Amino acid sequence: MDIFDIIGPVMTGPSSSHTAGAVRLGRLAASILGTEVSEAVMGLHGSFACTGEGHGTDRALVSGLMGWTDDDPRIAQPFEAAEAAGIRYSFENVDLGELAHPNSVRFSLLGRKGESCTITGSSVGGGRVLITAIDDIRLEITGEMPTLFVLHGDRPGVIAGVTRILAERQINVARMSMFRKKKGDLAAMVVETDQPVTGGDLERIGWLENIIKVRNVRR
Repeated sequence: MDIFDIIGPVMTGPSSSHTAGAVRLGRLAASILGTEVSEAVMGLHGSFACTGEGHGTDRALVSGLMGWTDDDPRIAQPFEAAEAAGIRYSFENVDLGELAHPNSVRFSLLGRKGESCTITGSSVGGGRVLITAIDDIRLEITGEMPTLFVLHGDRPGVIAGVTRILAERQINVARMSMFRKKKGDLAAMVVETDQPVTGGDLERIGWLENIIKVRNVRR
């Protein structure tokens, strides 16, 4: 346990898990979509569904989707701003299963140019969050470090191509994890780095063969 676990994050309250964590989940989800959100359906599970409204979880999730941080005073009243920005949003209660963390949400997002993505994540306490699935691929993303998310076909050479570009740019890999639906199907690469990957390098990675989507993930 460190001092962060004791005092929690600097945030707009009332709850580090239901408010600050929910904001961070929204920000992560928007960055994974990779464009401005035009429509969001948020499925609330467990405690998020039962007590979230009283803790401001609904307001926090919408705030995060607009890119606001967890210490932004506007979190108290984000709905008018979302409507002014043309963001349609709705909430529903869902059952994500017994293994899902009680503070969990499933985002079904639509972007301004028709991009779509389904993202499931949890607020695990003290403002910490964990993305657990993207488009039905189970994975783990915390957003605590600069993170590169790459959705790709499960083919030989994809990992080598991505790491070659990072090495050429002197971007050091702190941790890399691989996930896939099944052999030869969709796969996901989650790369935590010491330095953020710039837009130009994102484009180079996106041009590689078998790459479907590449995103800088930030919370």
